[in-house]
Amino acid sequence: MSAKTNGLKDFYTLWITQSLSQLGSSITAFALTLWLYEKTGSALSTAALTICTYLPYVVMSIFAGALTDRFDKKKTMLCCDAFAALCTVAVFVLYRQDLLMGWHIYVLNILSGLMNTIQQPASEVAYTVLTPKEYYQRSSALQYLSRSIINVGAPLISSMLYGFAGLKGAVAMDLITFVLAFGILLLFIHIPDVSENKTQESVLELTNEGIAFLKENRLIFDMMLFMSGVNLIASAFDAVLPALVIPNPRGGNAVLGVVTSCAGIAMVIGSAIATVMPKPKNRVRVIYLTMLFALGTENFFLAFSRNPVVWCIGQVLGWILVPIMSANENVIMKNLIPLSLMGRVYACRNTFQFFTIPLGLFLGGFLTDEFAEPFMATNASNAFLANLFGVGKGSGAALMMFLLGIAGIMVCLLFGRKLNRYHYSDE
Repeated sequence: MSAKTNGLKDFYTLWITQSLSQLGSSITAFALTLWLYEKTGSALSTAALTICTYLPYVVMSIFAGALTDRFDKKKTMLCCDAFAALCTVAVFVLYRQDLLMGWHIYVLNILSGLMNTIQQPASEVAYTVLTPKEYYQRSSALQYLSRSIINVGAPLISSMLYGFAGLKGAVAMDLITFVLAFGILLLFIHIPDVSENKTQESVLELTNEGIAFLKENRLIFDMMLFMSGVNLIASAFDAVLPALVIPNPRGGNAVLGVVTSCAGIAMVIGSAIATVMPKPKNRVRVIYLTMLFALGTENFFLAFSRNPVVWCIGQVLGWILVPIMSANENVIMKNLIPLSLMGRVYACRNTFQFFTIPLGLFLGGFLTDEFAEPFMATNASNAFLANLFGVGKGSGAALMMFLLGIAGIMVCLLFGRKLNRYHYSDE
């Protein structure tokens, strides 16, 4: 049955079940962040969790896309999901035996990242072939809607489970959602094969085809480079946020869960807007302006306030337009990239657009621990700095938020100038 005759039934089924599985994985990831920060009190140590996930993702993605285009998408997704579940089981066993250490989690996150490297482009192709072209904007917005709901639910659910049942409660939820998603994909979802016969071509040759496509389509490549700058600032923000909220007298683990969830709430609202908004006259300009607004507001709200309510407002302002950006980016890519090349090009996107995420996480955590916090501790008697960023542990993180706000505006103004010259519409 084709996507046209089947409508969006298979897309909805795959989207809902995979989203539940991603929710379970995010619950475990957030619980591990809480567990590790309790053990170390270090922003860099918690940021390293995501670094270990993203580093193999960005390094190997450019080659993994070639494998994705060669192999069956459904089998690829099933194998990657199963391996990721085994990593979660390993965390549970080590935790139950009281043997779990930070380096165990880092290694397992690296392995999970490798699997996600292969799964993500396969999933993008699967969603695309299950969606009629006229529904690309809606399906892209729905994909971001699920991510937004996960960003709302995962911190709250994880904080609750971690408080009542410890890490084992989060892991149990992760495995339940995995079994559901795995079973539905295995038994009920048919993903049409769009792979070309590439058995005589090496992985390197297939990878070069994806890179060659980007060289000929500068709009997509320049869009990726712009977003890599945005991701650098956003990932540094993610590393700094726990160090700002948890040690604050009005903060803590529960407040971090609420503040983090506000970003998800904002993305839910933004995703809903993206599903119904009319097609813009210039999708590229939408991408540029939404990111300029996001990076130019959120960091300053968190930098200058010690009030959780203001932190939540900042999160909403910083994230409400992100789904609109993402939906427009996805529509451009799905319309311009042939299905036979999509896995390779999306994998190249994962490398070029996301390579700054582990770098940003490292810089955010390192600069907070080694520069900002010691600087504020040394200058604790400075009334001007104290009024701006507070005093005690967490004031250095507030200073970092301010610096990230300045850096975010500069990234948009400098790197966005080239992107802003393009014009793309669906007409």
